[in-house]
Amino acid sequence: MNSPFGIFPDEVILQILARLPVKSLFKTKIVCKLWYKLISDKYFTNLYNELSVKNPMVLVQVSEPSSESRSSLICVDNLKGVSEFSLDFVKDRVKVRGSCNGLLCLSSIPDKDVYYVCNPLTREYKLLPRSRERPITRFHPDGEATLVGLACDLITQKYNVVLAGYHRSFGHRPERTFICMVYDSESNKWRKFVSLQDDQVTRMNKNQVVFINGGLHWLTDSCSCMLVLDLATDVWRKIQLPEEISCGVRSRVYLLELDGCLSVIQIYEAWMVIWVMENYEKEEWRMVDKVSLRCIRGMVPGIFPISQTANYVYLATHKQVLIYQRNNRVWKEMYSVKDSSTLPLWFSAHAFRSTLFSCH
Repeated sequence: MNSPFGIFPDEVILQILARLPVKSLFKTKIVCKLWYKLISDKYFTNLYNELSVKNPMVLVQVSEPSSESRSSLICVDNLKGVSEFSLDFVKDRVKVRGSCNGLLCLSSIPDKDVYYVCNPLTREYKLLPRSRERPITRFHPDGEATLVGLACDLITQKYNVVLAGYHRSFGHRPERTFICMVYDSESNKWRKFVSLQDDQVTRMNKNQVVFINGGLHWLTDSCSCMLVLDLATDVWRKIQLPEEISCGVRSRVYLLELDGCLSVIQIYEAWMVIWVMENYEKEEWRMVDKVSLRCIRGMVPGIFPISQTANYVYLATHKQVLIYQRNNRVWKEMYSVKDSSTLPLWFSAHAFRSTLFSCH
């Protein structure tokens, strides 16, 4: 269909607009009625999201040294550089606990029972209802869920928040009783189920959760397998990692996504090895790259992969976000924090995508 402006067809205009950052996109809505109509259409939303998921970024929550109650979100994008925005629209002191397809799961710092879901770029947010049973504060060991997961389906525009951990009965030590709370955006309610789990999930790995094939995936403490929650059936199961992978003092394993597939990255001595699961049903893995870390040898003990594509890998250190370009094997610093009191960046770094996903 030709545009009334007689310059470009509407489809060409849509393709151009779909590649703009969200903030710039919203400004184009006031250019004219046609653009407002095009951008507001469901077809455009799906197009924008489809393109955005192909460009993963890194989101880092950085606290301001002058105020413990304020924090900024630093978005590191290989294509558009570094941008900064705030979560002040939530009107609460919050911590980012999960990220999936443009939405963030936030937990209130003053109140452990309060959770939010928001789109930081559209500045929409939703306060999640509290569970009537309120078992959340009885998670072991510190009243917070060991696992926090956010699953957002771009096709159905529905999402789930998962809080899971070992239950602590009053006056008793926790055993294998594993409590799982699942919030469903469609019903606006929580559901609860109980299972027995022998596998521990480490503090370092619990924020590295991947939503794929209708399930949330976490690495276990042993790094021998993944713990998977099927959200359609509320059933936990395990997926084995490649036999060649071992986790020890000089070897660390991280769970990421790679172009819609599960991926694990192993860092040991002066090497970074990237694996991808090519067949999810058969659990077949393939090593796709082996990268020498000699040129950043001094950073290796404190370097953590956060996000990746087939062309590059984002990694966070104590104070930097680096990018490794797999095609030409070049390292580049994308962001560096100057304040010495800031927590290690890998502690608050998440994979992120810019989408128009609504949390309402």
